[in-house]
Amino acid sequence: MKKIIKTPKAPMPIGPYNQAVIHQQTLYISGQIAIDPATGELVTESIEAETRRVMENLKAILEEAGLSFEHVLKASVFVKDMHHFSRINGVYATYFNEATAPARELVEVANLPRFVNIEISIIAAFE
Repeated sequence: MKKIIKTPKAPMPIGPYNQAVIHQQTLYISGQIAIDPATGELVTESIEAETRRVMENLKAILEEAGLSFEHVLKASVFVKDMHHFSRINGVYATYFNEATAPARELVEVANLPRFVNIEISIIAAFE
C-alpha cells in the first residue's frame, strides 16, 4: 500500500497528483516549482530565488514525511535554460552535503508548468 504525504507548507498540486507518496521505505516527491505556499504566487525574480523556493518546497515535504535532504537518493532537475546551470548549482549545493549528495540529472526542456524556469522532483529513502 502507499501513503500520501500532504503539507500546507508546500504548494498544493495543480493537477491530478499528490505532493508525495511513500511506498515501502521510499518517498517519491512530485516535481516542485517555485510557488510560494503562503501566497500561491510564483517566485521568479531570479533563477536563484526560483531555485531556493523550489528547494524550500521540497524541504517542507521531506520534513512532513519525517526526512531531510540527507535521505535523498536521487534528484531530477528540469530547466528551461542550461545557461543557468552554475547559478542553479550555487543554490542547490547549499541544501546538500557534497560528500553524501544524491545522484542527479539536470535536463534542459522546452517548457515547464506555468512556464517556470526550473522544476525538481526527488526520491528519498527511510533508513
